[in-house]
Parts: sequence; structure tokens; C-alpha cells
Amino acid sequence: MADYVMPRGRALLKSKLAELERKRARAQAEFGDGAERKRQLTALGTRLADIKTRIAGAQLVVSHPEPRHGVRFVVPVTLRILTGKPSGVEHRYTGVGVNEAAAAEGRIAFTAPIARAILGKRVGDKTTPHTAHGENELEITALDYEAENGAS
Repeated sequence: MADYVMPRGRALLKSKLAELERKRARAQAEFGDGAERKRQLTALGTRLADIKTRIAGAQLVVSHPEPRHGVRFVVPVTLRILTGKPSGVEHRYTGVGVNEAAAAEGRIAFTAPIARAILGKRVGDKTTPHTAHGENELEITALDYEAENGAS
């Protein structure tokens, strides 16, 4: 499965790659053939291979201004919890690529159950996603097309 990324996510991946390459260069420049150095170089090589694979498989998503209806990738959406706890509370989420997901910051991976459950829905629609925390009925209360592709 392709990993969809927004421009921000692609920049984060490239930044991580550069950071790992700097660490590997420092480790290679160290003197000696110690076991710790070899372990560090092996670990860095593995992480570099992983990030390069993730970058190669990343599919950039650039939003289009139309049509402006329904939930889609990169459009911030406000959800109200209707059943379960805490009922009545609203949360704002933006569907993003797996590499840039941070639920505590309101960025959920497009593969997350909530993201899959709301995709294509409109303001006023309700859905009950199956998550690790059980099932809560959610209502879509707002879509913010003006903020899409921003750092919302």
C-alpha cells in the first residue's frame, strides 16, 4: 500500500533522512573498529534503508480546490462524540500520511479506523468506527477547507 503524504510529511521524511546520513558519517569518521561502532553503523544502515524505502513509496497528495464537499484527505474535520465517553466533546482531526500522524496534535493516519469511517462523509453525517477503544458514534460538525494543506 502506498503511503500518502502531504508536503509537510515529505519534508519530514527528507529531514529524517538527512539527519540519519549525518549520524552515519560521524560514526564512520570515528577511529577504531570497536563492537559498539559496528553495532551503531549497522543500526544506522538499517534505519537509512527503511527511510529510503518509505520515501520511495510515498505518494504526494496535493489538494484540489474543488469539489468542496465531504471529508477527504488533508481537510481538517471536527467530530462530536455522540455516544460513549466523553459524550458531547468535539475533536478536530486532519487525515494525513502514516509518517506524519500524531493523534495528540490532531493528525490521524489515513489508515486509522476513524479516518476510514469518515472519508467521503459530509457535515451532519454520523458514523460509528470500530477502534481499539470500542465504538463511539461520531457526528461530523465542521469541515475546514480553508486550512487544508496547512499546518493545522
